[in-house]
Amino acid sequence: MSIATLTSKGQVTIPKEVREIFGLHSGDKLDFSCDHGGHIVVTPIKKNVDELFGKLYNPERKALSTEAINKAIRQKFRQQEL
Repeated sequence: MSIATLTSKGQVTIPKEVREIFGLHSGDKLDFSCDHGGHIVVTPIKKNVDELFGKLYNPERKALSTEAINKAIRQKFRQQEL
């Protein structure tokens, strides 16, 4: 269990162990809510797709044609039907 202290300014430092488990970094957004048992629930807000643009780019990876992509999709759907 990790413990944090509330400062006089209302700030809390998320313990390193928790930040690592959830992959939290400076600037990430968190949603605070309360459940019916009086517990505080903190949920990381997922990033939108615009913030992920270019993260998967690999200049060494060969580009696929539209036909190859469609073929891979059809194969995946066939596997799921079995």
